Amino acid sequence: MLENKSVQLPEKRTNYCNDLDINDVGKEVTVCGWVQKQRDLGQLIFIDLRDRTGIVQLAFDESVTLPEYFKMAFSARTEFVLCATGLVRERSSKNRKIKTGDIEILVNKMTVLAESETPPFEILDDTNVNEELRLKYRYLDLRRHSVQDKIIKRHKIVKIARDYFDENGFIEIETPILIKSTPEGARDYIVPSRVFPGQCFALPQSPQLYKQLTMLSGFDRYFQVARCFRDEDLRSDRQPEFTQLDLEMSFADSEDIMSISEGFLKKVFKEVLNVDITLPLPRISYSDAMERFGSDKPDTRFGLEITNITNLLKNTGFKAFLSTIEGGGSVRAIKVPSLASKISRKEIDRLTQWIKTYGAASLAWTKINDDGTASSSYEKFLTENEVLSVRQKLNAQNGDVIFVVADKKNKIVLESLRALRCELANKFSLIDNTKLDLLWVVDFPLFEYDEEGKRYVAMHHPFTHPKFEDIDKLETEPETVHALAYDIVLNGNEIGGGSIRINNRDLQKKMFKALGFTEKSAEERFGFLMDAFKYGAPPHGGLAFGLDRLAMLMLNCESIRDVIAFPKVATSAELMSSAPGKIEEKQLDELGLSLQ
Repeated sequence: MLENKSVQLPEKRTNYCNDLDINDVGKEVTVCGWVQKQRDLGQLIFIDLRDRTGIVQLAFDESVTLPEYFKMAFSARTEFVLCATGLVRERSSKNRKIKTGDIEILVNKMTVLAESETPPFEILDDTNVNEELRLKYRYLDLRRHSVQDKIIKRHKIVKIARDYFDENGFIEIETPILIKSTPEGARDYIVPSRVFPGQCFALPQSPQLYKQLTMLSGFDRYFQVARCFRDEDLRSDRQPEFTQLDLEMSFADSEDIMSISEGFLKKVFKEVLNVDITLPLPRISYSDAMERFGSDKPDTRFGLEITNITNLLKNTGFKAFLSTIEGGGSVRAIKVPSLASKISRKEIDRLTQWIKTYGAASLAWTKINDDGTASSSYEKFLTENEVLSVRQKLNAQNGDVIFVVADKKNKIVLESLRALRCELANKFSLIDNTKLDLLWVVDFPLFEYDEEGKRYVAMHHPFTHPKFEDIDKLETEPETVHALAYDIVLNGNEIGGGSIRINNRDLQKKMFKALGFTEKSAEERFGFLMDAFKYGAPPHGGLAFGLDRLAMLMLNCESIRDVIAFPKVATSAELMSSAPGKIEEKQLDELGLSLQ
C-alpha cells in the first residue's frame, strides 16, 4: 500500500503546462500535474507532466539536479501528483506532436503531492478500454484530454449562451427542483416528503409552468440552464437527468423566438467550431417532413426521399399491394442511386428481415443492373405500364435499387422507410459527416392519437397554443388542429423545441377538456396556473435546447455520455458511486415508507 500522507503545496503554480513555449526560455516557472510518463536514461530522467491544458516535459540531470529531487524523479510513477519548479530551456530533441515540444523545464525543486497506485487503465486518448470500466472509474477517465476537451467545450457553449441571452435582455432565473407532480408524458421521479407524510414532490421534467409564470410576473425575457429529470428508457442520446438551455419571451410571436434562437446557434457554432451558419435556417412543415423523410426530425444531409406510389397502383392486380390500398393504407418507395453493384442479394434478404422490427410485413425491391437488366421481388406481378410508371416516378436509372414498403397503417410504412433510408445511408457512406444540417420543423399537429390509451394526447405539451384559425375546431375536430409549435433539428436529431403558449384561461380549459381531463383533475394538477391567468397573462412563448444533445452533435460524439462529466448508463445506474442504492430503515421510517 502507498503511504497516505498530506503534503502542503510548496510553491504557487505560475503556469499551466500548455501555457509555455519557446518565448519562455530562461524563466523560472512552477507547474503542477500528473505524471503521464517517466523515462529513465541513467544520468538523465524525463517526466511528461500532464494537466488539463496539455503536457510539458520535466528534465532532471544528475550532474546539476539536487540528489533528493533526482531520487524523487527516479521513484515517480504514472499518475503521481507533482509540483515542480525550474528553468525553461530549449529542448535538444524536439517533439512536434505537442504544443510544448520545443521546450522543457530543468527542475531545481519538486514535491510529490500524492502518490498513485497503478490505475485500472492507462490515461491515454486512444484507449480500447470498455465503457463500463471507464465509467466505474470516471474520475480517471476524465483525466484523458479527449474527454476533458469535450467537457471544456460544453462549458464554452454554456458561457456563450449566458453571454448571448444576457446581451439580448434575458434574465437568468432559477426555478424549483422540488415541484408538484403533474404527470402527462414521461414518468416523474418522485421524492417522498417527511414533513407531509404520504405526499410527494416530483423532480421537474422541465421548468415549463414556472417559466410561464415568470412571464406573468413581468420579467419579459427569461432563460435558465435548467436541470431536468425523466424516468424513461435510455438511448445513446438520452439521460434520466439532463440539462436544458431554456428561454421564454413575452409579447413575442413564433418568428421572434425562432430568430433569437437562430442568433444563438450562429454565435455558438462560430465561437466553438468556427463554422458560419447561414440565416435564416430552412423550414419544413411537419406533414412534408413525414411524407418525404418519414420523420419529424429529418436528416436531409442525403437524399433517399420517400415517394408515395399508391395512386400508380390503385388498380393493380398484385394482391399484396391492392389489399393494402383498399384497406386505406399506402405503398411507398425509396430509390438508392448507383447501389445495384454494391449490394448483394444476401444483404437485401437481411434488410427484409431487419425491417420487420419496424412493423413492416416485408420489403419489396427492384435491382436495376448497370446493363439495364433487372431482378425484382414484385415487378413480375405488375403490368408493364405499372412497372414503367413506378420507375419514372422515382426517376430510377440503370444501377439504381428501389425498395418498397406497403401496409394498411401509414405510420408503419413511414417509420419503416425512415429507418431504411438511414440504415442504407450509414452502411453505404452516403452521409457527408462534415456537413451540419440545421432546419426548423413547423406546423405540427396539436394532438396525436394514443392507441394504447384510446385518446388524444398533446404532441408537445398541454400548454401549446393552437393556430388561431383552428381554435374553433379544438373540441369538434381535434385531429385537424395545428399548433404554434416549432422544433429545431440538427443532422436528424431534435436539439430544441418550443411553442407559443396558451395565455387565456378559457382556452386552456378547452385544451384540458380535449385531452380528456375532467374539470376536477385539471384543477388539482394545474389550478395554480389557471388562477394566475386571472391576473393579466401576456402573450408569450419559448423554446428549450437540449444542451447535452447539442454538445454531443456539435462535437461529433457517438454518445451523449461523452459530454456529461458523470453520466448514467442504460439502466439509469451511475457505475462509479453504485447509485441507486439502498435506503436505511431509519430513513424509510421517517418517510413512512416500506420497500418490497
